[in-house]
Amino acid sequence: MNYRKYRAFKPVDLPDRQWPDKSITKAPGWCSVDLRDGNQALPVPMSVEEKIEMFELLLSLGFKEIEVGFPSASETEFEFLRRLIDENRIPEDVTVQILTQARAHLIERSFEAIKGAKKAIIHFYNSTSTVQRDVVFNKSREEIIEIAVEGARLIKEIAAKHSDTEIRYEYSPESFTGTELDFAKEICDAVIEIIDPDEENKLIINLPATVEMSLPNIYADQIEWMCRNINRREHLIISLHTHNDRGTGAAASELGLLAGADRVEGTLFGNGERTGNVDIITLAMNLYSQGIDPELDFSDINRLIEVYERCTKMTVPPRHPYAGELVYTAFSGSHQDAIRKGLEKYRKSDSRIWDLPYLPIEPADLQREYEAIIRINSQSGKGGVAFVLEDQYGLKLPKAMHPEFSAIIQRITDERGDELKGDEIYDVFNKEYLTDGRRLKLHKYKINAILDDDEATDVHNAVEIIATMEEKGERFEMTGHGNGPIDAFFHALIESGHLEEGVRLSSYSEHALTEGADSQAVAYIQMVNKNGQGRFGVGVDPSINGASLKALLCALDRMDKMD
Repeated sequence: MNYRKYRAFKPVDLPDRQWPDKSITKAPGWCSVDLRDGNQALPVPMSVEEKIEMFELLLSLGFKEIEVGFPSASETEFEFLRRLIDENRIPEDVTVQILTQARAHLIERSFEAIKGAKKAIIHFYNSTSTVQRDVVFNKSREEIIEIAVEGARLIKEIAAKHSDTEIRYEYSPESFTGTELDFAKEICDAVIEIIDPDEENKLIINLPATVEMSLPNIYADQIEWMCRNINRREHLIISLHTHNDRGTGAAASELGLLAGADRVEGTLFGNGERTGNVDIITLAMNLYSQGIDPELDFSDINRLIEVYERCTKMTVPPRHPYAGELVYTAFSGSHQDAIRKGLEKYRKSDSRIWDLPYLPIEPADLQREYEAIIRINSQSGKGGVAFVLEDQYGLKLPKAMHPEFSAIIQRITDERGDELKGDEIYDVFNKEYLTDGRRLKLHKYKINAILDDDEATDVHNAVEIIATMEEKGERFEMTGHGNGPIDAFFHALIESGHLEEGVRLSSYSEHALTEGADSQAVAYIQMVNKNGQGRFGVGVDPSINGASLKALLCALDRMDKMD
């Protein structure tokens, strides 16, 4: 690791920088470059049909400016743009953007490609950085400026012959971040003078981090310096185009907006050369999470992923911000417990302000389902297991039962070495607590109220239960008395010799499994032996009495099986 062969990026001399005290309060102008910058970086570039599908997707998301390609450099891209125009696929309020180098024959071909389009942005560029000038072109500053000026002059001349198209201009000093700021200003000013923008026809000056070379704050300083010093700022749209070589493309764009930029170019999921372009989804959803309208619609994120992956043959990483499969998922027990409590409070609250632990936005806003929020593996806690059963199956396990059932699940996940899905957790619960096969089976029962001559019940002996049971294939009847059906049944088990002395009922809870007249009841009963060891039983039945008696038998059966 020979770090000495690298040198630190020189900071910008801007002691009175203003951007750290600014806030982003509205969405910038967005321009998708998926069909150009993103497409050129694919191992297998998109076909024309795939490009059309991606174009339709971008329209549905709300993009008003879309860079559709480099038609002068590729017949496929030329054909694609002609299809968009000839088949009238470009809406009235959408502007297509094309890229061209500032070279005469490429500019001519570019104008052939846009013929008949109602609106278009001609985006021209040339490389300006020190290393590009010295290594690639071996040209002086003056010669590099001449390339840009001649390109601007030629584009403007040819544009005058295409009065049927409303043309706007964009200039990029490519590799801006590696360009001396005074030279970046000089070459941009020269282009501005040729294009001669005004209030109605602003020139887009795009300042790309073609290669991300510094901390995001230095890029912000560069942007603020340019915004302060460039000529005719009021007639310009300052645009950002950040790449992600240092992994901070999103931060650089956000700080660049604070520094005065008006517009952002990027791609869906950050597709692009090397580590990719800035991800517009991340930037837009960051605004959304702060209560700012991003002016793009990512509410059907699953459809977006499906189209993107099919057209580009790329995959969305599971930890991708906002869109990844696992970003709204908690495996940690403490995280699960906090999310469960937060959701419970939010659902009961009158406030619609989202403020939950570990979930910066509500997953449902992107049509993500709640069952994916908490997933169970060997690191999961007892609250997470309970959440899955309640959220997906309506089973509200009493808190005292959480450790018991989660221990069962954890043994399984430890053995398997992977996670359990919701249906698998329910299958374990069903097998452990609800499946027939108990030592004792209840066939039928009758509950009688016991009244004295004054029709006043004895609270300790107010109910009689007569139950028909089965054990080892043999049916028998047992009778018990108590202060309620459960107590009477409990005493019937003791008196029939099926429950040893010293065992007691420790806790009881019940709830309706679903709403409506045909709802099932669920009962939970904890039984504890004389040594203080306990087990829960669960019963489900159309009646609460039936559910309670089944829960008691389940607890008894599980007590018999204790180690």
